[in-house]
This record gives sequence, C-alpha cells and structure tokens, in this order.
Amino acid sequence: MKKILRLTLLPIILLTLFASCAPVVTLAPASSITDREGAKLTLPAKIDKIIVMGPANVEMLSALGLGDKIVAIDTYSGWVPGIKKDVVQFDMMSPDAERMIALKPDLMIITDMMKIAGQDPLTAVRDAGICITYIPVSNSIADIKKDIEFIGKITKTDKAAEAIVKNMDKEIAAIEKIGKTITDKKTVYFEISPAPYLYSFGNGVFLNEMIELIGAVNIFADMDWWVSVQEEVVVAANPDIIFTSTDYIEDAEGEIMSRSGWNVINAVKNKDVYYIDANASTLPNHNIVSALKQMAEVAYPDSYK
Repeated sequence: MKKILRLTLLPIILLTLFASCAPVVTLAPASSITDREGAKLTLPAKIDKIIVMGPANVEMLSALGLGDKIVAIDTYSGWVPGIKKDVVQFDMMSPDAERMIALKPDLMIITDMMKIAGQDPLTAVRDAGICITYIPVSNSIADIKKDIEFIGKITKTDKAAEAIVKNMDKEIAAIEKIGKTITDKKTVYFEISPAPYLYSFGNGVFLNEMIELIGAVNIFADMDWWVSVQEEVVVAANPDIIFTSTDYIEDAEGEIMSRSGWNVINAVKNKDVYYIDANASTLPNHNIVSALKQMAEVAYPDSYK
C-alpha cells in the first residue's frame, strides 16, 4: 500500500477542472469563497461533519483540531494521529458515492489525485447537494502554506491555521539563515522511488526548495518536476549525500549502498546515505518542516546543532 501511495504522489500532469458546490439550504446565511482550484465555493453555514481524502489533507485537518469532525477518510490515512479509530475509510481510486452521501457530510475536502484524466469521480455526490472542494497537489512551500490557510478559512479555524503557518515561517527562516552561510555546498541525490524504477525531482518541487534552504544543491536542479532516473546518471553526478524516503523495503539505506557500481559515489564511500521520514518529506503540508530539519542536521551536522 505504501509503495502505491508513494508512486501515486508523483503528480504527472493532472488536468484541472473547476470544483463547485451546490447551494446548501440553512437557517443561517451561507458564505462564498474562491477555492484552491480557482472556482467559486459556496459553504454551508455550519460544518459539523467532514469527509477528507488524501493523507496530506487529513494531517492538516487533524493539526487544526478538527479530528472529531472527520467522519470519513481514505484508506491511506488511518495512521494519522487525532483521527477516530472507527472512522469510515474509502478507496481513493474507487470511492463509494452512495455511502459517502449516506454519511451526510457538510463538507468534503478532497485531493485532486482522485481525478482520473481530469474527470470528477464525485459528480453524484455533488449532485446530491454536498459541498466538495478539491485541493491541488502543491509543489511549492508557498502553496503549501496557502493550502493550510484555505482549509483554516473554510473550516473556521483561521487562527489555528495562522499559528501553523507562522511556526513554519519561523522554523524555515532559522534553517535558511544558516543555509546561506554555507559556502562549500554539498551535492544531493534524493531518491523517492528505489530500483528498478528510480525517481527523483528537479526544480518546481518543494523538496528541491528544501535542499536549497539547507545550503545544498540538488543534482537534478537543472531539470523540472519529477524525474525518472537512470543509475549511470547518478553515478556520474557523484553526489556527496544521498537521501531516500523509501519506507516500504527493508533497510533502504543499505540497499542503496549495496548497489552494483554505486561504491564509487562519494555518498556511498563516506556512508552519507540517510533515510528521511517518508510522510514528512512527501506529503505537502506543515510537516515538511520536520523533514527539512532532519535533512539539515544530517547534511551539515556541525552547522545545524
């Protein structure tokens, strides 16, 4: 399941459709807002029951103190702290629309990874009058913060969202300040999918920003988006450090160091191969700060104490 999730999180060109919600009849006035896809969203006046799909979104709602309002999540998110153990779970790739409608949620916050070829899989749910907003997969730190602020606004947890973003800014600024002082920059290969299907990333992905913030250089920084990797390219680049977020094979660090021909790479020779928490580094939400700290401390232990 974790392997499927990691590969699913590689956003290979998702087509954009506008998300809209049918008006909700309530005694109090509803409110309107532009959602993260740029569509007009009409919110119910009262939100007590929420369906959330996508681990990054579930973590955000939990951090905002909304765990008790979540009535359903996706099957990948059962591990998230703050979620009720008996919460209903749905398959993101094959959601049960009738069961969702039966839960009578006031609001649904959905990752747009559920869209296949840009098609809305929840049309029947929307037609039943349930308010749905899709959250695009954010690939910059700035957009991640906007996601948090948006979810805070539509769930009326603005102050909690503001506090989370403020703390992110503080933690990132502290690391960036040290990163700017590092002149002997180490080169990094960050592996997000292991052999035989190696994947990494280039410019335009928040993980690349994170490598730059700690004072290092991504060996694929001159490329864009998510990158399918050839082993010989990594060997030729000879990175000083290798990060891996693979958590579904035993001893990911050892597997990398034992690869045929990789013994000539500086990172392998010096045993500078490190596992970076998979959830913190691959899910676009506030917890990227935890991964950022981990990356900084193992890359430059003398600078980040």
